[in-house]
Amino acid sequence: MASIILKNTRIVNEHRIFEGDLMIKDGRIEKIDSIIDFNAKQEVDLEGKILMPGIIDDQVHFREPGLTHKANIASESRAAVAGGVTSFMEMPNTKPQSTTQENLQEKYNIAADVSPANYSFFMGATNDNVEEVLKTNKNEVCGVKIFMGSSTGNMLVDNAKTLENIFSKVPMLIATHCEDEQTIRDNLAKAQLEFGEDIPFEQHPIIRSHEACYLSSSMAVDLAKKYNTRLHILHISTAKELELFDNTISLADKRITSEACVHHLFFNDSYYSTLGSKVKCNPAIKTENDRQAIFNAVFDGTIDIIATDHAPHTLEEKSLNYHNAPSGLPLVQHSINIILDFYHKGALSLEQMVDKMCHAPAECFKLRERGYIREGYYADLAVLDLDAEFEIKKSNIEYKCGWSPLEGRIMKGKVDSTYVNGQIVYKNGVVLPFSAGKRLQFH
Repeated sequence: MASIILKNTRIVNEHRIFEGDLMIKDGRIEKIDSIIDFNAKQEVDLEGKILMPGIIDDQVHFREPGLTHKANIASESRAAVAGGVTSFMEMPNTKPQSTTQENLQEKYNIAADVSPANYSFFMGATNDNVEEVLKTNKNEVCGVKIFMGSSTGNMLVDNAKTLENIFSKVPMLIATHCEDEQTIRDNLAKAQLEFGEDIPFEQHPIIRSHEACYLSSSMAVDLAKKYNTRLHILHISTAKELELFDNTISLADKRITSEACVHHLFFNDSYYSTLGSKVKCNPAIKTENDRQAIFNAVFDGTIDIIATDHAPHTLEEKSLNYHNAPSGLPLVQHSINIILDFYHKGALSLEQMVDKMCHAPAECFKLRERGYIREGYYADLAVLDLDAEFEIKKSNIEYKCGWSPLEGRIMKGKVDSTYVNGQIVYKNGVVLPFSAGKRLQFH
């Protein structure tokens, strides 16, 4: 692979910003310095743009196999690199579900052929596949996913004995979707009595309530403490759940970690009246108080990671009524734009953004040689033009579903280019035809 020097850039990495050059050789970062004089096959003048580690998104749904009318690994990984995401971890609720080693490996085979981004896939747990889960290689798979509340794909694990079995035996990271199923069913029954078949979307955070989230999250935390399990709770959506997590210890020492998704940071329940099903997701977007509390918790260390829970559905599916419109939002291409919106409003720094979207996922999942700009690490990089403005519209959306809840918004700051394993995969609005991604490896 040819050597490349990225010159005249501002590097954001490990809590500081500094001017410098960066040399890429054989897919890795060879040298970081104020001035690099080495000869290289290619020199790229970044004209003072920001250079940061590529984003690591620990929760996406790319819908392949079996649901490829919504999305597939090729289309959504292209959307990922267009958004500066160089590594993703994908969920098991496909068709067939990734609940056997054979089905899990099928996804890896597909990604190896088509993905411009690095990839890993969660092994899925069910009420009756614990022995299959225990075969998972913890050095080559990001974790085990448990749906402790039903969502798209209906992989609900609600058997108490099964949960005890999984938490006590699985030696790797367990990631959980936490919502109490009985609470949701009771709330749905009340809504049906009041509204019949015409339930308004504003009822979604009442049906999938604060109580439903806290009951399930607290159960997961109790099990993790009982068995010293490595637990990661996904998409925190309530202020109440924050009391379950500790911000007095470093991420490296935590056994229980958590994630905030960009839609829970950006939207609140006032958006149901205008966007309806386009902001229907599980767990639900809730109040402004919840949104603000989650935002504050990300930056005081209570919540560890920012991710997307990218979950595309077709517009036709989303146009159905409350009962039938599936939950989920396509977001992986625009997570950085949401966070840059906060940056331009003075709510966070670039160093904080990089810490929560790049460094923290690498630390949380013990990724090998990724997530930082360090000599010897893989050259997974995103170049940002902080001043460029653009409108999110159908013509520049890479998602196969072709829509975004952010359509029509003018965003300031955009991804100029993306490098994966030293290879440029996105530049000037174009995803280049390279399958540069590699299978992620874990300590």
